[in-house]
Amino acid sequence: MCAYRTGFVAVVTLAALTAACGTAVPVSQEAALPAAPSASRTPAGGALAGKIVVIDPGHNGGNAAHPAEINRQVDIITGRKPCNTTGTETNAGYPEHAFTWDVANRLKPILEKLGAKVVLTRPDDKGVGPCVTERAAIGNEARADAVLSIHGDGAAPGGHGFHVIMPGLVSGHNDQIIKPSRRLGVDIRNAYRDGTGLPYAGYTGVDGLQTRTDLGGLNLSTRPAVFIECGNMRNRGDAAKMSDPRFRERMAVALAAGLRSYLT
Repeated sequence: MCAYRTGFVAVVTLAALTAACGTAVPVSQEAALPAAPSASRTPAGGALAGKIVVIDPGHNGGNAAHPAEINRQVDIITGRKPCNTTGTETNAGYPEHAFTWDVANRLKPILEKLGAKVVLTRPDDKGVGPCVTERAAIGNEARADAVLSIHGDGAAPGGHGFHVIMPGLVSGHNDQIIKPSRRLGVDIRNAYRDGTGLPYAGYTGVDGLQTRTDLGGLNLSTRPAVFIECGNMRNRGDAAKMSDPRFRERMAVALAAGLRSYLT
């Protein structure tokens, strides 16, 4: 995301299970991956019927070509920030905006098969924005039961692992979502750790969790919302996983498990 910047793992379809578990984690020092549950152990579809989930794939593919538009300052209550940013990328050039778009589009059908209505904050990976203020408004207007903003971090190369960012209190604005957002954050963290084997980030946060009041997507939300930095795209090991389609499928299955845990 650059400067803006237990449970069970529910495998919801046999197809998702096959895609997610077709390869082992290549880095030996990661926590051992759990045995995937069989399809027969997965409850029938419809567990999320009536629930609305907003997925926010961070950044956008056209941002870099429109600096004046994305650098326009917007009010995030605690200050003013650029409308949006370009995001980071791996050393090999795999961009964050493409990563977040891919994971979001793997996650969306998993949730839909469970009965959820899923709203994306952008329709493709070719556009500009939307601004962080607009992204928050999409979740609010959808009356989302949960909002998940997907990112990849751009920290120093030695930094390794993932973390979930929860809203800090902005008194008089997001008071009502602080507690549910923390529950959402913990459920996402636990499921993502269990499902991917990735460790908590060792360079920021505590036990894979961080609270911030400088992110418009959280400050302006009236619905339970969290960000996840799925790994550090500048770290060689994290980047290898984030660049692997099979591992991105595993990430999506894990995120679905976290959302399901929170919503049910």
